[in-house]
Amino acid sequence: MRDDAIVAEAAEYAQKFHGLGMLAEAEKFYLAILAARPDHFDALLSLAVLRRQQGDCVEALRLIGEALKTNSRSEAATRNFGAALQASGRHAESVAAFDKAEATRKRAGEALFSRGAVLVTQHRMQEALAAFDDALAVDDQLLDAHLSRGVMLTQLGRLPEALAALDVILAREPDHLPALGSRVIALAKLHRHAEVLDACERVLALNPGDAEVLHIRAATLWTLERFEEALESFERAWALGHARSLSMLVFYRLTLADWQRADELATALTQGIAAGDQIYPFAAVAAGLGPRDQFEAATNILRSPSPAAPTSWGRPAPARADKLRIAYVSSDYRRHAVGYAIAELFERHDRSRFEIIGVSLCPDDGSPIRARIANSFDQFHDVRSENEYDIAKLMNDLGVHVAVDLNGPTEGWRPGIFAHRPAPIQVVYLGYPATTGADFIDYFLADETVLPFDHQAFYAEKIVHLPDCYHAYDTTRPISPATPSRRELSLPDQGLVFCCFNKSFKISAAVFDVWMRLLARLPGSVLWLTATIELAQTNLRRAAAARGVDPQRLIFAPYATRIEDHLARHRLADLFLDTLPYNAHSTACDALWSGLPVITCAGANFAGRVGASMLKAAGLPELVTTSLEDYEALALKLATEPELLSSIRRKLADNRPICPLFDSDRFRRHVEAAYETMWDINRRGEGPKSFRVEPNC
Repeated sequence: MRDDAIVAEAAEYAQKFHGLGMLAEAEKFYLAILAARPDHFDALLSLAVLRRQQGDCVEALRLIGEALKTNSRSEAATRNFGAALQASGRHAESVAAFDKAEATRKRAGEALFSRGAVLVTQHRMQEALAAFDDALAVDDQLLDAHLSRGVMLTQLGRLPEALAALDVILAREPDHLPALGSRVIALAKLHRHAEVLDACERVLALNPGDAEVLHIRAATLWTLERFEEALESFERAWALGHARSLSMLVFYRLTLADWQRADELATALTQGIAAGDQIYPFAAVAAGLGPRDQFEAATNILRSPSPAAPTSWGRPAPARADKLRIAYVSSDYRRHAVGYAIAELFERHDRSRFEIIGVSLCPDDGSPIRARIANSFDQFHDVRSENEYDIAKLMNDLGVHVAVDLNGPTEGWRPGIFAHRPAPIQVVYLGYPATTGADFIDYFLADETVLPFDHQAFYAEKIVHLPDCYHAYDTTRPISPATPSRRELSLPDQGLVFCCFNKSFKISAAVFDVWMRLLARLPGSVLWLTATIELAQTNLRRAAAARGVDPQRLIFAPYATRIEDHLARHRLADLFLDTLPYNAHSTACDALWSGLPVITCAGANFAGRVGASMLKAAGLPELVTTSLEDYEALALKLATEPELLSSIRRKLADNRPICPLFDSDRFRRHVEAAYETMWDINRRGEGPKSFRVEPNC
């Protein structure tokens, strides 16, 4: 050990003198090292360099030859061998040596790149990125390493760095298609829409058949409200086999109230799901496909690319903890219906028995609801820029007992987090009204109306029934005391006001037919809808005219910036008409909270049964129908019998302070009981099983 220290110290002095140009002094130390260690690679190579500086190329070649016996793959030794040969006038041999040195350098870089690629498959993202950096430090010409680095940085959310990595490639090969395509994705994530379109055109000029780029182009055009161009681009992508573009076509045709084309596309959607295509599951729900189609769409989307394989983590002790740690994971901690609905539940959780952790997958939008949500947790982690493995590891390191996914297959969903199995119990709730199709989600929080146990065959998760309505609601929401006049909101001074503040994609042709028949039978009545894109409003008015109704009897309410003002304007409506096959969810709660009666028609699927669940929990089961004929008849009866409608309004007003729908503490107790039952099942070593939470008054 002492000899090693002496050699290391001698090497340090040798290099120092060599660097200062004191060759004689450096030589003494190199010779001393080699006397002790004749095969010391660094001393052999450094002394060879010194001999060449002294003009003794013959001795330099001999020393390098000895060094290469120690390490034949050394790029530095081979390169110096070539330089010594060149100085000796042996030019052909020097070229061969330089070629060998270059090949050695490339092999080293390629080996590091290959190591990084293997690490990617193991979801070791940070290590993979470091390997790509090391490869480029050895060989900056490795374009595949630059590309992989750009892709990895994009996945990690380090988008400016990703663009810089891709630009290195494009500076050398301007038409490098993989780099151009990756650049499109990074720009799209940065929402730099004009640049996205330019980048898309550059790719499509070289490869008109790039379906993924056509899809991104279409989505960007839609965001820029260039709707017809967007639809045309989605159609082109779908024609090239891009199944997710078909999903968007279905959803956007529904949004535009282009029902004929939406129906045609829904048929193709069903066929695509049966064929195993990558269809966005939400499109199947929005189109009202059956529960089997919804299940298969969800399982298909998880197959490719496959989420991460489950990771073996250390688990919390399988005994009852003093406090269960519940982690809520969401990309909707912002101005979003889910964020608004669930904030009060976070605040009300019993801190004597539960620790509540927030895991945010979305940027801070600076809104009051974001701040309120962040402050409602015992811990709040903004992990939007982290990869799924690291997020899962964080949750496991925190000792989470129950992880709750508030997204499901909606925008911002990151299933790989849950695929890593960061918690012993994993639950999906609120954000998505159908199965995730994921075998790594254990439970689905619902109620017996929206999701009867006999639907279990169409759900990957075990069904848990809360006693009343599954849907959370924020009962701290204020309603402005000032009610605007009808004229201020472009409503007629007289006449019945039917209302539906749902998004336009929920308005089906069959329900619209009912609405138009009601308007035709009730002179002076109007239909008050949420303002949507102008093309959708045009289509809805055109559809009204085709059904013999004056298009001006459709009135579109502009976006209200303050929730209290939005709730207050419900007072001007007489009756909220629900949609089918996708009911009002949060919008129905808003109406009932504001004192506006809702009538609904219960459908076959979860999304179409939420209105029924809410009305039962509000103590108004008489407003639930099971066919559109009964729905129309009930709406007409209430519209033509003012005393009956008034009695319903009084009943809603009386029920509002006491009904289960708006009893937030009762709801909180039921949710907590569900978590405790899940934990008890797990503690006993049993697998997930469906169960019903008993009412806790």
